Amino acid sequence: MGITGKVIAITGASSGIGRATAKLLAERGALVVLGARREDALAAVVDEITAAGGKAVHKITDVRDRNHLEALVDLAIERGGKLDVMVNNAGIGPISRFDALRVEDWDAMIDVNLRGTLHGIAAALPVFQRQQSGHIVNVVSTAGIKILPTMGVYAATKNAVRTITEALRQESGPHLRVTEVSPGMISTNFGDSVTDPDVREALEQRLGKVAISPDSIARGVAYAIEQPADVDVGSIVIRPTAQD
Repeated sequence: MGITGKVIAITGASSGIGRATAKLLAERGALVVLGARREDALAAVVDEITAAGGKAVHKITDVRDRNHLEALVDLAIERGGKLDVMVNNAGIGPISRFDALRVEDWDAMIDVNLRGTLHGIAAALPVFQRQQSGHIVNVVSTAGIKILPTMGVYAATKNAVRTITEALRQESGPHLRVTEVSPGMISTNFGDSVTDPDVREALEQRLGKVAISPDSIARGVAYAIEQPADVDVGSIVIRPTAQD
């Protein structure tokens, strides 16, 4: 029970939910193994954590490449001797209307949000099977709960991950815990990936009015992780009170 001493890998850890989660889990005594594409931002998170007395290491990780996820897991085992939790957090949201035909954006969301999560699962499962213990945490989205215009492909990728998470939970047996966390509107750099300028402006205005801190999601992830080994928190939905 608890978080102290656990070795936790987190993708998309250089900003937003990933950064907040890394900092909170390190503060509570975990060794966090952080992956993201931007090394400068990733190294800055590690510096913040270590300066505060926490334990963190990092590795450039592009979740579209399965080898990168395997290398991140290898780093966790090298530095911590084990892997207790894999947090599949990396995601992008270049949302748009279908008739905008931003097919490259659709492909990117499928590659990062869906394929990237599968790569994280594939990298962690062999380790968990050897250890006879482990925990997969997949960050999904309330966009898949309430479908809205412009969110079609993004929500589809997140709902695919939701389906994967539930199937994995049912397959997992007594030694693997599986959790999906669905954030609502969170104050992150999510809008940076939106390539449609009109959609980006509307999204940023909406976020500015109702979004809550990514620390809220970090606390939800920590809650799932800190439960006793025989307690599996299957699903957590965290949204602003002002969100429709």
